[in-house]
Amino acid sequence: MAGRNCLVANDWICWEYVSSRSQELTDATLEHVWITGASVVIGIAVSLPLALLARRGRSWAAPVLAFTTLLYTIPSLAMFSLLLPVFGLSAALVVTGLVLYSLTILVRNVLAGLEAVPEEVREAARGMGYGPGRLLWQVELPLALPALLAGVRIATVSTVALTTVGSIVGKGGLGNLIAPAVNSSFKAQVLTASVLCVLLALVADLLLLGVQRLLTPWTRTARTARTPRTARLVKEA
Repeated sequence: MAGRNCLVANDWICWEYVSSRSQELTDATLEHVWITGASVVIGIAVSLPLALLARRGRSWAAPVLAFTTLLYTIPSLAMFSLLLPVFGLSAALVVTGLVLYSLTILVRNVLAGLEAVPEEVREAARGMGYGPGRLLWQVELPLALPALLAGVRIATVSTVALTTVGSIVGKGGLGNLIAPAVNSSFKAQVLTASVLCVLLALVADLLLLGVQRLLTPWTRTARTARTPRTARLVKEA
């Protein structure tokens, strides 16, 4: 395939397109990263108090989980239409919608992590004089990190994909390139922007996996300790 002819031939793979539209691709990628990052960070901040509220008992957990699940079932076009009178055609509209979508994943994972903390650990902390706030921040949340970060990874990858839907209001990052290219059958733009979106999701997941391993070293130690014992048991069997 000759690079100088691929745009005219409308080929799927066209390096001429990449080189000639590099600034446009960079700007769209940066907007995609910013919208995704802001949505996930705000989603975490909102999900923590909701999970704490849900942990109070079934009378709280049922409505909180039902509400966040209901939000996730709303189609993106309807969600953005409902938020439009408040935020107008802005990035805040897309970020708010993505935050609402992320809550069903984040709240459940935070709640699962907090509920997995052994009760004897809580009792020991209380016996050492830990109050509710100190118990939460210094004992429960650190032990809930594996589940919390697993939820963050899922929410981030999901948000990378959903960000493209923001193109309906002109704030969709790489979606701003994909949508018009699909309508005009511009193959190189569709493929390039789609591949960049997939790469963003992959890189984000790998980075968060690294953060998870860094912040939860005891999970690696536990796996390492179990492996030799498991191998020994198998050998003895």
